[in-house]
Amino acid sequence: MSIGVKVFSETISELGEGPTYDPATDTLFWFDIVAGKLLQQPMGGGDTISHELPVMASALGIVDGERQLLVTEKGLYLRDTKSGALTLHMPLEADNAVTRSNDSRVHPCGAFWIGTMGKNAERHAGAIYWYFKGELRQLFPDITVSNSICFSPDGGTAYFTDTMKGLLFRIDCDPATGLPTGEPAVFFDHRGGDGGLDGSIVDAEGVLWNARWGAGLIDSYSPRGERLQTISVPALQPTCPAFVGKNADRLAVTSAWQGMDEETRRRDPQAGKTFLLDLAVKGRLEPRVAL
Repeated sequence: MSIGVKVFSETISELGEGPTYDPATDTLFWFDIVAGKLLQQPMGGGDTISHELPVMASALGIVDGERQLLVTEKGLYLRDTKSGALTLHMPLEADNAVTRSNDSRVHPCGAFWIGTMGKNAERHAGAIYWYFKGELRQLFPDITVSNSICFSPDGGTAYFTDTMKGLLFRIDCDPATGLPTGEPAVFFDHRGGDGGLDGSIVDAEGVLWNARWGAGLIDSYSPRGERLQTISVPALQPTCPAFVGKNADRLAVTSAWQGMDEETRRRDPQAGKTFLLDLAVKGRLEPRVAL
């Protein structure tokens, strides 16, 4: 499907990930994971601001007007939005030098599903965790590349994938806690398809939007798992979409150049930039994290 796409941020990330929109400040936040940077830019324009971090981080949740909860290779850190100061809130795989955090998202009730993976995509090194009001539990072990963590608007369904398996799963959840209440079932079988399933988000109508790494595409899926449309983006490795704007009616997409050789980067000059799609969507604002 032909959709207009413009560059939102010219800043090039080796591994751009974890876009999160803050409606209070009309700002998009995202990460360059391997560079240890948190990036931000107001939706109305202006320069991209880069914050150096002492750890690899991949996702954030909004706590309140003054704090964010960052998901990092060492655990969950509270970040003061004014000073940038980080305070360890809870360790997570802090003693495991092999792994880092990856795709993560806040459930409508405020629970945080957190994915980890090996820094070199070591087989079965990662997991998916649940955090809610000070409690941390492991949900799914033996994950190689955790991705596509997102939730239905009512909180009754969660989605996730291990990118290396090519299967997008759905699972019933308790809307009040975000905990699984059943067993994972295949939502979409991408095995043998072009590219790999990366980050996802679900809009107000229950449509799931997925970034297809290695294919330069954004796909949307109905709540029944039917692919509805496919949109091209000007980077081979899109990583994750996010709803942006005060009405959550636009779609931003991060991307990466990680793993590309010199010739591939030459042919993909937009790799690592962050884009804004000229596509009206009925999105949802991200819920706040329940500490």
